[in-house]
Amino acid sequence: MDKEQAVGEDYHHHMQIPWQDFVEDDNVTPAKEAPLVERSMIVGRVGLMILACGTGSWRVRDSMNVVARNLGMTCSADIGLVSIEYTCIDDNHSYTQAISLPTTGVNTTRLNALEKFVKEIERGKREWTIAEIDHRLTEIERMKGNYRPYQVGLAAALACSAFVFLLGGGPVEMLCSFVGAGCGNFVRRKMIDRHITLLACVAVSVAVACLLYLVPFMALQNFWGINERHEAGYIGAMLFIIPGFPFITSGLDLAKLDMRSGLERAAYALLIITVATLVGWLVALMVHLRPASFAALPLNEWQLLLLRLPASFCGVFGFSIMFNSTPKMAATAGVIGALGNTLRLELVDFGMAAGPAAFLGALACGLLAAIVRNRVGYPRIAITIPSVVIMVPGLYMYRAVYNLGLQSVNTGAEWLTRAMLIVLFLPLGQVAARVLTDTKWRHNG
Repeated sequence: MDKEQAVGEDYHHHMQIPWQDFVEDDNVTPAKEAPLVERSMIVGRVGLMILACGTGSWRVRDSMNVVARNLGMTCSADIGLVSIEYTCIDDNHSYTQAISLPTTGVNTTRLNALEKFVKEIERGKREWTIAEIDHRLTEIERMKGNYRPYQVGLAAALACSAFVFLLGGGPVEMLCSFVGAGCGNFVRRKMIDRHITLLACVAVSVAVACLLYLVPFMALQNFWGINERHEAGYIGAMLFIIPGFPFITSGLDLAKLDMRSGLERAAYALLIITVATLVGWLVALMVHLRPASFAALPLNEWQLLLLRLPASFCGVFGFSIMFNSTPKMAATAGVIGALGNTLRLELVDFGMAAGPAAFLGALACGLLAAIVRNRVGYPRIAITIPSVVIMVPGLYMYRAVYNLGLQSVNTGAEWLTRAMLIVLFLPLGQVAARVLTDTKWRHNG
């Protein structure tokens, strides 16, 4: 094997950090007495692992501070979407490091394990050694996902079909979206497992979802003669791609003046939305799909209310599974989301503007999560954001891009304005809930 071939097989554009090279074999000396470099690398590794789980910069910084404080250091960190630059200070010495991730994602189960470990360190009931901390972090790092690709595909299918009903679709749109979204997210997960770059994953999965929406739709049209108006539900098949986590965490970061992280997360979310909506628009042009309004459902107010609750639960539950939540964690988020989203939709039906209704729905989810979190101990972000993701106006965003692509500027701008108002109010509701219920988050110090 020649040198070029060997380099090609082992090549990583983002080279992996050899954490173990900074850890001595000594498993007796307390971590507080270890050299500054070793303690600093532990702090950086904890921060990078939590950042990789998709949480905001405030939580990453707080965890790094907890570990640094318990290892006898002061830590100052500048945190972005996929990178951390930090300095650890001990007496008259300091150690500065810059570390980064190859990509970002969401993993609530791993986040839960990391937060429990950080709290264990914070309680200080035992003397940790550097080797013990390294071993524990390696165990968490090697945790496998809870679900296989087909299970993640089914979760997206459940979430998107429920999403379509909440947007006004009926059984036909729900069935077709179930097939399209399930296949689209299955393909996306398989591509992610093969470390395919972000935009390719987004573009291919959205195209697959939209095209496979047509398979059951055309079958139903040929055999049962369903109305062409049901093709409007194809938008629901691509809603699994909506980046709810970075959307909400960007608002939370900006509220805490973590400008770098907040702006980077917002740009990341907008990048995904732009690519997804443009691909959906191109597919629609090729196969002559139109994002028309859904046909009215023959349901009265009480029937609609009673169906919105389970539909919201299913939507949030499905999104939570996509974020690698355990079934119990997903069910907890589902109950919170069912109450918060149903409240939002009912307020809109009673005449409230969509923006303020979204604020109150997100606020309700945040307050409920604060109550539940004290009993179940899950990371707050792992149950609040999935409950709010279903409120992100993916339909409005797509219709805005679709109409702008057709040069219907007035209509596109109208849909874009509606989407922006809701997107702005959702994190504000989460911020208000944090200010009211989280003493630690409330202060700047």
